[in-house]
Amino acid sequence: MSRAPRLLISGVCLGQPAGGVRRHNAELLPRLARILEAGGGRLAVLEGRVPITFDLPDSVEIFRSRVHWLPAPMRAAGESKALKDAIESAAAAGRPFDLVHTAHQPTPRGLPLPFTLTIHDLRSLDLDRAPFVRRLIGGKVLTRATQEAAAIFVVSEWMQSRVAAEFPWTESKLSVIGNGVDHLPVLARSPDAAAPFLLHLGHIEPRKNLDLVVRALALDAGLPPLVLAGSPKGNTGTELLELAASLGVQDRIRIEEAPDDARVAELYARATCAVFPSRLEGHGIGPLEALRAGCPVAVSRIPAHVETLGETAEFFEVEDPEGCARALRAVLRDLGLRDRGVPAPPRFQTWDDGAEAWAAGLSRALPAG
Repeated sequence: MSRAPRLLISGVCLGQPAGGVRRHNAELLPRLARILEAGGGRLAVLEGRVPITFDLPDSVEIFRSRVHWLPAPMRAAGESKALKDAIESAAAAGRPFDLVHTAHQPTPRGLPLPFTLTIHDLRSLDLDRAPFVRRLIGGKVLTRATQEAAAIFVVSEWMQSRVAAEFPWTESKLSVIGNGVDHLPVLARSPDAAAPFLLHLGHIEPRKNLDLVVRALALDAGLPPLVLAGSPKGNTGTELLELAASLGVQDRIRIEEAPDDARVAELYARATCAVFPSRLEGHGIGPLEALRAGCPVAVSRIPAHVETLGETAEFFEVEDPEGCARALRAVLRDLGLRDRGVPAPPRFQTWDDGAEAWAAGLSRALPAG
């Protein structure tokens, strides 16, 4: 690797509830900080109004700001100014930065340094239920961001091909920094035969397509109850419970607040199986967590799931509750009869590998000279 960069991360969105994006940063940023420091570089983070809720090494300098992650247009304006202030402050102290990194849209404007970008998914373009105006604005925002970014990091080979197809000028800028699966403790499997349950772990939001599982429960009275472990976004949790009541399955649905890692490991150990019906994912870290814990999974047939899971899961279509019920029933039927194994992610199985690849990509993005 060439000279390690002095990197300023925009972390104004990192105080959000637990989810795949926060996991990505919580695992990679401490590792990246140590790699950069060992190579003569350093890592600093611009924190938003809501503090970052995961630990960073003492060597990481924190620049505090009053920027909130919502609404996005106000965040973008405040973030740009806060980043410029941090850049100027560091330069005046004789500790200038080389690069800025961000992972959300719109990207900062008018920075005096080049920036790099992580794209987790293209939800503003790819969600089939996204409003036309959102698609239009999202396309324009992403076009500008991908044109101006010095390097672009994505979380799967599917996302690499998808971004390159949508924005052909990005092909030479793209690198895959996949999610690891080695962050959770693995407990001995102890599914509760007396009180079996299906598990979904992740945000409770429309993109996760959880109403499909509720409808599957209504179609098959023999399926176990469903535990939804995660933070509801907007009214999604209430709407799911109302749907369950209308279908007569309200007693078979339970929402549990976003669990910590110890609780996640316990849930994966005790769940009969896990189900992930998402309409859109950039990577699909949840199913890999489950499989590493030995918990079988049923998942929607979307490109990220197909790439990361291969033949290790039962698949169903995102609009097919009967297919979801059949997939869940197939998993239950096969329990104890099939050795599904644990798949390796397509490029990186550990977070250490991902951090090394990220550091190398950042070094390649350094301005010449």
